[in-house]
Amino acid sequence: MKTLVTGSTGLIGSRVVRKLVARGHDVRCLVRSDRRRARLAGLPVEQVRGDLGDSLSLARAAAGCDACIHLAGVSGWEHIASPAVHDIVHGGTQRMLEAAQAAGARRFLYVSSTAAIDGTERPTVLDETSRFSLARSGLVYATAKHAAEKAVLARNRAGFETLIVNPAETYGADDLDWITAGSIRDILRGWPALATIGGTSVVHVDDVADGVATAIDRGRAGQRYILGGDNLTIAELVRLVLDLADARRPVIVVPFAALRAAVAACRLLRLAPPVEPGVLGYLRLYWFVDSTKARTEFGYAPRDARETMAPVVRWVRERIAARAADMPRVELAPPLAADTGPRSAPTRLAR
Repeated sequence: MKTLVTGSTGLIGSRVVRKLVARGHDVRCLVRSDRRRARLAGLPVEQVRGDLGDSLSLARAAAGCDACIHLAGVSGWEHIASPAVHDIVHGGTQRMLEAAQAAGARRFLYVSSTAAIDGTERPTVLDETSRFSLARSGLVYATAKHAAEKAVLARNRAGFETLIVNPAETYGADDLDWITAGSIRDILRGWPALATIGGTSVVHVDDVADGVATAIDRGRAGQRYILGGDNLTIAELVRLVLDLADARRPVIVVPFAALRAAVAACRLLRLAPPVEPGVLGYLRLYWFVDSTKARTEFGYAPRDARETMAPVVRWVRERIAARAADMPRVELAPPLAADTGPRSAPTRLAR
């Protein structure tokens, strides 16, 4: 089967490509011209330059493909609160749907996010039957994801085979999105370690990739599949990271009211806030999910949180050590001061 993958240079997308190649798919990758392609190096895939805003390039990429796995979008905290996200996430998905259907593809799999479900204020476990309401977080990103999913399912009702996969919080070595709105680096260097309230489902990138690759072959049209792992509060996740690093740090959970007050005060004083105001509402919520449907229908079997996080923590520690060794001894700035990932940049809190 000839399969088009968008977002193929990303952490999840590149692993999906590897899984597809191993399963015998003929893979074509849609790659933006400004994206680094190191994660695709050595893979026997066709690469086509294109962009979600360019319908002609999407048509070229989709030509002759039997299936499309759509992962491309945005994930950095500096982008997800921007109004432009709606056109990238919803508009881009619409354009990709149109291109794939016009090209004669048989299946379209949209890799969305559990953020489209909208979290809960208590640690309630959600599954595919849960109400997809967006009243709580108010995130532009979540609203755009929700709209994109509605468009995908509407196409299925109109006769084009589509389905959705919702990965939970995804981790892997070579991952710059270390902990939502924080970073493992900051946790390991901070004293004490700070965490927000709320929680998340922790899943390894290779387990997500395996689930996505299986879903394009065996998932049922018109269905949604959640790919999660162990459900942990953010404090539990921080403690796990510290334990894996053999780091003795106290963990302080910052009350949401205190965090909101700190953000408001920083805005008045024109100081950098601990978190970006546009994502503040996200930080008090729980995204605890259940993946029984994927387990039952196509054998999804995620590893536990400790096995998921161990290689990530090891990779981060090695990176810190390597960067520190390269620092000149006369350097006055803190090591790694300029080395922040896209999600870790706006905050020092783990969420």
